[in-house]
Order: sequence, then structure tokens, then C-alpha cells
Amino acid sequence: MATALSKLPRLARALALAPALLASVTLFAMMTLTFADVVLRSAFNAPIEAATELTRLMMAVVVFSALPLVSGAGRHIAVDLTDSLFNAFAARIRDTAVNLACGLMLWRPAGRAWDLAERAAGFGDVTEYLGIPEFYPAAFISAACYVTSVVLVLRGLLCVLAPKALAAATPEPSAS
Repeated sequence: MATALSKLPRLARALALAPALLASVTLFAMMTLTFADVVLRSAFNAPIEAATELTRLMMAVVVFSALPLVSGAGRHIAVDLTDSLFNAFAARIRDTAVNLACGLMLWRPAGRAWDLAERAAGFGDVTEYLGIPEFYPAAFISAACYVTSVVLVLRGLLCVLAPKALAAATPEPSAS
């Protein structure tokens, strides 16, 4: 079991490539769209009509693609006011409880997002300018939340079962 757990960080990095690439490409596309919209709006008084709609969709892709990655790496914004009160063992218990609780609690919003996606599909809801079915972004958000939920539960279990493997997979926070 120890050898399987020691391979987990490598597997996690490999699985993280697809969502990281998706978020990166989408962010670049959003930047390009914004630049083109500003130039067309300012120079030619011809804004891209669907720019707001596309930006909203791309923002959801960037945020929810990155959510499992940030959660898996333990890189959420955290306030460390009470960290000095915890010794290493107590911090491990705390981190286990927080990761498991957050992972389990995230399952409900993921299910709710899926319900909303199904409802949008049933009603045939589409976006205003491009006619993109609203089901797609809602289903993507739901799937990303489900994946994040599983990632957080696995991270919580690793806190207990293989803290050294988890520490090897988690980058040190930067001092910025």
C-alpha cells in the first residue's frame, strides 16, 4: 500500500494536466477576446456583441477548471491566525477534518448544479446572443464540483494514511 500511495503524487500531477491546460487556454482566449473587444469598440465603434456572454462562460471554465487543482494542492486562501496553537499532530487532525468536511459538503452544491443543468436542458434554455445551451456550463460546473469533492476527500484521507506522500505532493506556500 505504501508504494501505491507513493505513486499518487505523480498520478495526481498527470491528471492535473488536462484541467490546467483547459484553464490556461481559456484564460488566454478570454484575454484575446477582451483585447479585440476593446480595440473594436474604441477604434471602430463596433463592439463584439457576444463578448460579455463569452466572458461569463469562459470565466466559469477558468474558475471551475482550477478548483480541483487548487483543492488538491491545498492552495486555497487561508488565514493562519490559529496555526501556532496546533502542534504537528493536531494540525494533521485539523487538516483531515477540514478536507473531509469540505469534500462532503461540496457534494450537495454539485448535485444542485446538476439539477439546474437538467432543468435548463429540459426547458431548452440557451444563451442570449450565441444560442449556446445553458446545460453545458451548468453541467461543467457540476462535474468540476464533483471532482473537487472527491479530491478533497482523498486529500483528507491522505492526511491520515500517508502524510509524507501528501507533503511531497503539496508545494510550499510562497512568501508573498
